Amino acid sequence: MGASRWDYSVPYQEDLVGAFDALRRKVFEERDYYWGPGGDWRPEEERLPWPGTEEELWEHELVQQDGTHSILDIFRIIGPDEEPDYSTMKQVTEEEALRVLGTRKPTRAHVPRFEEFDHWRWYGRCAVLHDDRGEPRKIYFWGFSGD
Repeated sequence: MGASRWDYSVPYQEDLVGAFDALRRKVFEERDYYWGPGGDWRPEEERLPWPGTEEELWEHELVQQDGTHSILDIFRIIGPDEEPDYSTMKQVTEEEALRVLGTRKPTRAHVPRFEEFDHWRWYGRCAVLHDDRGEPRKIYFWGFSGD
């Protein structure tokens, strides 16, 4: 199947980890992810029901290998001085935004250029999006995952 690009936008809140955790819960609860063992391409008698918990999701070997092609493949946000690792997410710093975008306060209009930030498979990024007055309005999450 190959990796999938995914992205989400949520209302701004100061607690970045809280926003990340709430988004992951929402994606899981709304079944907004790839669930290969229950795919409609399988004969009905071979389809598995959607998992009831994330633990059940990750117990399945196919999910461990292929992922969910969603933010569920990312488990934690790392600090600005930490090196990116498998299944981590890193926030765009003001310095990085200034270097890449020419501003410390990215807006929705900058999103098409976010591909210029460092990114790898099985790794996510996030950035605070500001309005025209420079006030934070959204948190934008994106990444590439899945096989």
